[in-house]
Parts: sequence; C-alpha cells; structure tokens
Amino acid sequence: MPATLEVRCTDADCELDMFELHYTYDMPDEVGVADFVCPYCRGSDLEEIEL
Repeated sequence: MPATLEVRCTDADCELDMFELHYTYDMPDEVGVADFVCPYCRGSDLEEIEL
C-alpha cells in the first residue's frame, strides 16, 4: 500500500486544520513533508501529524 502522511499547516493565519498526502508507489523514499506546500495558503510551514 502506498504511504500516507497526515499533515498540518502551522501558519497562524491558515484556516486549514489538516490534510493527507497519498503517495504513489513511484514516489522516491527521500520525499517528505518539506517537499510540499499547504494547498490552502500555499505556505511551507508544514509538520507531519504523528499518530
């Protein structure tokens, strides 16, 4: 099963509480949260939500 990350934007002005990143099998292993931006505010202040 492809990897899934739950992510939150830590920008105080952003109204998005969390979102999920669903990878395909072709995603390189070294890709992580720092390689993405918030889909709502386009900010890069993201952190992974540890379950």
